[in-house]
Parts: sequence; C-alpha cells; structure tokens
Amino acid sequence: MKKLLLTTALAALATGAQAEVKVGMITTLSGGGAGLGLDVRDGFLLALAQSGRDDIELVVEDDQQKPDIAVQVADKMIQSERVDVMTGIIFSNLAMAVIPSAVNQGVVYLSPNAGPSQLAGRGCHPNYFNVAWQNDNLHEAAGAYANTAGYSNSFILAPNYPAGQDALTGYKRMYEGELAGEIYTQLGQTDYAAEIAQIRASGADSVFFFLPGGMGISFLKQYADSGVDIPVVGPAFSFDQGILQAVGAAALGVVNTAQWSKDIDIPVNQAFVESFQAEFGRLPSLYASQGFDTANLLISALEKADPSDNDAFRAALREADFDSTRGEFRFGNNQHPIQTIYAREVVQEGDVFTNRIIGVALEDHADAYAAECQMP
Repeated sequence: MKKLLLTTALAALATGAQAEVKVGMITTLSGGGAGLGLDVRDGFLLALAQSGRDDIELVVEDDQQKPDIAVQVADKMIQSERVDVMTGIIFSNLAMAVIPSAVNQGVVYLSPNAGPSQLAGRGCHPNYFNVAWQNDNLHEAAGAYANTAGYSNSFILAPNYPAGQDALTGYKRMYEGELAGEIYTQLGQTDYAAEIAQIRASGADSVFFFLPGGMGISFLKQYADSGVDIPVVGPAFSFDQGILQAVGAAALGVVNTAQWSKDIDIPVNQAFVESFQAEFGRLPSLYASQGFDTANLLISALEKADPSDNDAFRAALREADFDSTRGEFRFGNNQHPIQTIYAREVVQEGDVFTNRIIGVALEDHADAYAAECQMP
C-alpha cells in the first residue's frame, strides 16, 4: 500500500502543470532527523490522497537539516516554482532562516512542526500559521506534570538552538521547584556520557530533557545503560513512535506530554491511525498527525477561497474548519493553536512500544507570546 500511495502521489507531481494550487514542502528527509520529516510528509500525502483532489501539486525537497540548504530550496520554490503555499520544516533554526523571508514575499506558510517563539510574538505575520504548537507548549505541560508528580529538584537539558531554548523556557515557566542543573547540549550530539555523569552527581529527583530524533535515541539508550534511576519526564518529541522502537524497554513507564496520541478516542483519529498503519505499515507518530492535520487545514481553506485572493484565503485558514486528529482545534490571535495537552505513559502493546494517555496536563492552552503579537 505504501508503494501505491507514493507512486500515485509522485505521478500527481509529474502532472502538476495542470494543478491549480502549488505547495512547496521543505522538510528533513536525510540524516538524524529524517524520521520526523518522513512522517510529516507521509501524513500530508495521506490526507491529500484521501481528499480525492487532483488540483494540488506538492513539490517535496530535502533540507538536509542545514539552514543554508533550506534557504536555497525556499528561494527556488518561491522564485522559480512559484508556489502558493509552503510547509514542512521540522527544525526551528531552519524555520527562522526561511519563514520570515517567505511570508514577506507573500507566500502563506503552514508550519506542521517548528513553532519558534520569535514567530509567535512580535514576529507574528498574517501569512504564517502554526498547525502544531508553539515550541514552549509541550514543555510547559511537562513542567505542570512535574508539579503534580511532586518533583521539586529537576535537572533539565536541551540542544542549543531555538527550539531547545524554548523548551527549557517552557518547562521553567510552569515548573515550581528548584533546578539541580541546566545544560544546553550540541545540536546533533550523540555522546551524553558527560551530561549523565552530571545528572548522577546533581542530587536531582527528576530529569527533564528535550532531544528530538536521533539525539533522543542516543540519550535514552545511554541513560538506561548508565544505571541512573532518576525519573525522566519529557515532551513527546523525546518519546515518539519512531524513537520508542529504537529505545525499547528502557522507556517503559516514562511520562511525556503531547497534544496528540493514537488513543484519542474520536472517529477522525481512529480512522487516521488505522489508515496510516494500513498504508505505511507502521503506527503514526506525532509528526505524522501534524502533517495530516496541516494538509486537511489547507484543503478546508481551499474549499472556501483561492490563494490568489490572499485575504479570503487567510480568513478561511483562520476558521480552521476541519476535523483534527487531536479533537478540538482553533487558532489564537497569533495564528497558533489553542488546544489541550495530555500526559502520556510509555507502554508495550504486544511487540510494539507506544504511548497511552493517562491524564490532561494543560487544558485549552494558549502560548505565552500571543499578547505580544500585533497582527497587521
């Protein structure tokens, strides 16, 4: 089924000259973050296939997780491909390199993942919509959960790039205890022996970390092998479907926070999980759900307006008139989601490691930067 869907999608790309709307997707398809980009792409493709529309051309390019490559690809998409809408970027340093220029050139950007604080507050823009979350949100929820769990001395760490900085800021915004330590690691780092030694010696009663993709796999494996038994809390990015299969039993019982989970019991989510697994032979991840929702937001807006009518198209996007896999979804004044964020626990179902919801961490939650957004 996967081969059929991708063959059909690529055939549509090849005949895209007849398409009425051209979408440029720049995402990470190689290197340590490839799993994230692949899931966003596949979720997006699944929604397009299910819509039955043949008037949307999707142009997909790999950013190689390099800002300079992302900028080059964006320039080509805007100036040569003449895309109407852009999407796909996973990492916030790439988002900051691409999005401000793109939206100022009149292109609508729908973010299926990266939500840097700079674009949520004073840097908000009428052409920029985030369909996932503002970067701080899941980390804020982790801080709120840490309070309810009774943790009072957390050791926190994240990579030194915009999303990592937002992660620790978000956790500290809600967390009410003390800090046993705070570390920024290198983006793409794979050896965490020094950091784990600091955690061991810190006297911490909990560890919060944000290390997406391959970084999280490396850290969790090394943490489990180290024998340190301090409880771990994190956002879904560190305990998502792809990471869990690589880490295995070492992650069992860990609590993480997410706006989506495969066990959200609503028809659209049940259908999404079933169809994604049938099509691709794997359970969907958080990233896949975000790609799926982003495509369905786009499709819902195209039902009401054409991108050539910029004001009408943006108004249609703001309505968010689609059924989200996460349930209730709406945009705040800065065009970032207002949504519920759940606490999930890592469990094993047969041979598969996955997550199940154990409670609500933050309900109907908006980001902290919306008040700074003065939308033109």
